[in-house]
Amino acid sequence: METAQAFHRLPEILLAAIGRQPLGVMVARGDLAMEVGPERLTEVQEEILWLADAAHLPVVWATQVLESLAKRGMISRPELTDAAMDERAECVMLNKGPYIGQAVHTLDDILTRMQGHQRKKFALMRALHWS
Repeated sequence: METAQAFHRLPEILLAAIGRQPLGVMVARGDLAMEVGPERLTEVQEEILWLADAAHLPVVWATQVLESLAKRGMISRPELTDAAMDERAECVMLNKGPYIGQAVHTLDDILTRMQGHQRKKFALMRALHWS
């Protein structure tokens, strides 16, 4: 997911692709933020997570995760918070850099600790009542 058009058509895309393996949803957050605006990115990411979860598809969280740590060896507070939210995806993609080992270790530490605080959302379906 890297364009506003793809986001708006995600339910249609998922329905057309279901049954084809392997299948997952990658959220290219940097590109998507340029398309929908940074102020809407969090909301759009949330909707993508919900739709992918409803379709029982894994999500790859990508683009700029711990980027300043991987590239410059320094981490910012917003990156820490952002990385903590990555726990909700099945996979997190880091960009390469001279400090990638440190970024992997930091991400592992954050995600391990966050597992105790967050649970991936599950769609709750009402029981079907057949006549």
